[in-house]
Amino acid sequence: MAPHPQRLSVSRRSWPLAQPFVISRGSKTTADVVVAELHDGDSHGRGECVPYSRYGESVDGVVAALEAMKGAVFSGLNRETLQQAMPPGAARNALDAAFWDIEAKRAYCSAAELAGLGPLKPVITAYTLSLGTPERMAAAAAAECTRPLLKLKLTGEGDLERVSAVRENAPSSRLIVDANEGWTVRHFTALAPRLSELGVELIEQPLPADDDAALADLPHPIPVCADESCRTAADLDRLVGKYDAVNVKLDKTGGLTEALVLLKAAQERGFKIMVGCMIGTSLAMAPALLLAQRASIVDLDGPLLLAADRNQKLRYDGSLIHPPEPELWG
Repeated sequence: MAPHPQRLSVSRRSWPLAQPFVISRGSKTTADVVVAELHDGDSHGRGECVPYSRYGESVDGVVAALEAMKGAVFSGLNRETLQQAMPPGAARNALDAAFWDIEAKRAYCSAAELAGLGPLKPVITAYTLSLGTPERMAAAAAAECTRPLLKLKLTGEGDLERVSAVRENAPSSRLIVDANEGWTVRHFTALAPRLSELGVELIEQPLPADDDAALADLPHPIPVCADESCRTAADLDRLVGKYDAVNVKLDKTGGLTEALVLLKAAQERGFKIMVGCMIGTSLAMAPALLLAQRASIVDLDGPLLLAADRNQKLRYDGSLIHPPEPELWG
């Protein structure tokens, strides 16, 4: 329990992107985030989430859900009881992260130590190329060709030309691709062998989450990763045989607490681990760096896609992310 009653405050902010970000479902020009902050008179903790319309979330809805928790927080809600008090999703993620942050500051240790992890090490993140024409994606690849890992947003028709153009302009970069549920079985069977020849190492969520049963019967020349099909550990058993990897995202799991459970359970079932993000600031990425220590692929490039990040922010050296300072989180 907190030494004094905790108080929760909630805020929202839009962060302009450096350029429009386009995926198969649409485009965006801002990162619209919600921040939960906990105060107990002595310590302070905060967490950021990014509401995602794919899951029926909105900034207004997330703010309202968090505002409704103020009484429970004041009455002694903690990180453990939060897991039953709110459903998985962005709102719980923001509050869960704030609990981790304030607990670490009260204990004068890092969130990584609280989680039973050793000191955090820097990790390499993928850098995402927005969906566009082959020509536009070729130009983007050429501008980022020194990055070790590029992630390409795809959509179906024309994707082979897009990946070929990127490969030609970034010959030394490792490549992964993400269809965001935009492919059909026809696309998968036609494209997967060709993308393998181009050196693509992972295909993220090729088919719609509600229509992915066919993946169990199709050859996987490239490992296939579940994103929209995997939110929490409860999803894992139905993914066995269909997917080779899972993408763990804090805004899907409802926070680091459930994400650590999901990661461990996924590894026990033999899944490869990817750690991803929505487009947010360094405050949203910081808790995910705990997960990134155990991931094969890290995709935490959200701040790199913003026009400007927070004043207190993660340090990116190219694609290398350094652990957060306590002033930011954890």
